[in-house]
Amino acid sequence: MAVKIKLKRLGMIRNPQYRIVVADSRTKRDGRAIEEIGLYHPKENPSRIEVNAERAAYWLGVGAQPTEPVLKLLKLTGDWQKFKGEPAPAPLKVAEPKADRHALYEAAAKEALSLDNATTPRKSAKKAKADEPAAEAQETAAEEKPEGEA
Repeated sequence: MAVKIKLKRLGMIRNPQYRIVVADSRTKRDGRAIEEIGLYHPKENPSRIEVNAERAAYWLGVGAQPTEPVLKLLKLTGDWQKFKGEPAPAPLKVAEPKADRHALYEAAAKEALSLDNATTPRKSAKKAKADEPAAEAQETAAEEKPEGEA
């Protein structure tokens, strides 16, 4: 039985996610696999590549042949160089851990409370326009009255 290390496609349309699997070469692309040894998510920035190095080395050692895309991934992770006895490549880029949502919310709430005390609310544009003619009418009425009249 010829064994291949290949990609099994998961995910939705325009959002591919792959598992790196060991399978019989005659099985379908997304068919039954002997073992899953890693994953590959190309849409993330940077791409997420995880390979179980111990299992990959075992399957390469017993004669499993990687497909071209898997060979490139194994070269990126350094598992292929380790298997062949070559020098390792530069380490992969790893995405920064996401910030804690609760901490971000607390910081924004504190900032909003501190800004709330420092400012006064503004008049809305409609109220300001409605108040202008009334204020002008009061000024003109005050100017027209003689000083003796109240």
